[in-house]
Amino acid sequence: MTKDDLKKTSKYLSYILRHAPDSIGLTLDAQGWALVSDLISKAEPPLTQDLIKEVVRTNAKQRFSLNHDGSCIRANQGHSIQIDLGLAPQTPPNILFNGTAKTNLASIRQNGLLKGTRHHVHLSDNTETAKAVGGRHGSPIVLTIRSEDMVLNGHTFFQSANGVWLVEHVPPQFLE
Repeated sequence: MTKDDLKKTSKYLSYILRHAPDSIGLTLDAQGWALVSDLISKAEPPLTQDLIKEVVRTNAKQRFSLNHDGSCIRANQGHSIQIDLGLAPQTPPNILFNGTAKTNLASIRQNGLLKGTRHHVHLSDNTETAKAVGGRHGSPIVLTIRSEDMVLNGHTFFQSANGVWLVEHVPPQFLE
């Protein structure tokens, strides 16, 4: 398996497991789990169990999880389809970060951070990750989120299996 194979497979799995399982006739349960055997039988290009395990193991962002016996897989967050990850509310660090492109700053100052088609806004607990995320869409800027103040004002946070902090919306008054 080459790095290119792993990257292509990761992108494919992200698309299928987060946004379009129906595109290959894959069924996800209410929590977003799919049978690995079904994924392998329906995937195009073909996948193998070893390739899937290697993508899950080596993905730098830990986007996917396998269940205890490796028979099921799901994306850890970032879904645009309705699923329930079963995450319990968590108390976040006092400060979190979001990376975005500078071109988005005017809209963010007016509307805050919006989830768009996804279930939540994604936040990180470090500036390096936020900067890398922001750099995917242009010249990056890192925003500081006063998450402690948000919690005090009734906002609920969750943390995905790969450490990403999730919240419904970040109003502009909590951004710096």
